[in-house]
Amino acid sequence: MLVVHGTERVPSEARRAVLALGNFDGVHRGHQALIATALAEARRLGRPAGALLFEPHPREYFNPEAPHFHLTPLAEKLAIFEAMRLDAAVVLPFDAKLAARDAEAFIRDILVGALDVAHVVAGYHFFFGRNRGGSAETLRQAGEAQGFGVTVVEPVADRGEPFSSTAIRLALAEGEVREAAAMLGRPWRVRGPVIGGAKRGTGLGFPTANLALPKGTALGHGIFAVRVHLDDRALEGAAYLGTRPTFDDGRPVLEVFLFDFDEDIYGRELEVAFIDKVRDDRKFASAEELIEQMQRDCDKAREILRATPAS
Repeated sequence: MLVVHGTERVPSEARRAVLALGNFDGVHRGHQALIATALAEARRLGRPAGALLFEPHPREYFNPEAPHFHLTPLAEKLAIFEAMRLDAAVVLPFDAKLAARDAEAFIRDILVGALDVAHVVAGYHFFFGRNRGGSAETLRQAGEAQGFGVTVVEPVADRGEPFSSTAIRLALAEGEVREAAAMLGRPWRVRGPVIGGAKRGTGLGFPTANLALPKGTALGHGIFAVRVHLDDRALEGAAYLGTRPTFDDGRPVLEVFLFDFDEDIYGRELEVAFIDKVRDDRKFASAEELIEQMQRDCDKAREILRATPAS
């Protein structure tokens, strides 16, 4: 898949394409419907299919001090796009120049001028341009006047609730990772290097790999059944996110206990997919009581993973 950063030098392979427009945070089932529509339209027209997205997220640009919970970092979005067989992704830097550009100038200078789009696909709630002045209807009118096609995709919902990045963040904040996965179409995951810890898990008989969560991540505390990728290996385990209230009630940390695994992986990169919640975090009266509960947690996590097909 061709990845184009900015619109200063757009190769011919990314021009006259059918582009899905959005931020695509999570690339959830609603976003997947946009991409599927773009792919179908591209096949019909015999044109490349792609996605146009903004980096960083506009909310992050306008409010940089507030931590923003990225469901999917840019690298993961691009990997998902490629897996969905898009031909190209155009990543627009969201900066002062782009923020100041009104909707008409965005269409004229970027969609038509730089990209010469054949067709665009947007969600019913897509807004763009200075002060969010452009809408799906703005695109429709511009397409008729300037010669590109426009498809607006209506809400994609389950039981009446549209899929959205906000709803997924809310589910994760409650620790409801299975509910989040249902909206994403796959388990939510984090990636990072294994870092040093207090080695308290080792002392309890459950040595863990510790990961620092990306800034802004808001996952409800508890024990989770997880699937883990280490290089080309698929592993399973139980993960703890919390403040260790039985001991120090300190800073939240993600600790992953890998089943049937005994290797030094300090500094190695792990990808942790959250399958289901085992229980909420809580304080125990003693280390012995905690050890007993940890064994029950691991048994429950194994049971969950046996019952949940790998995706």
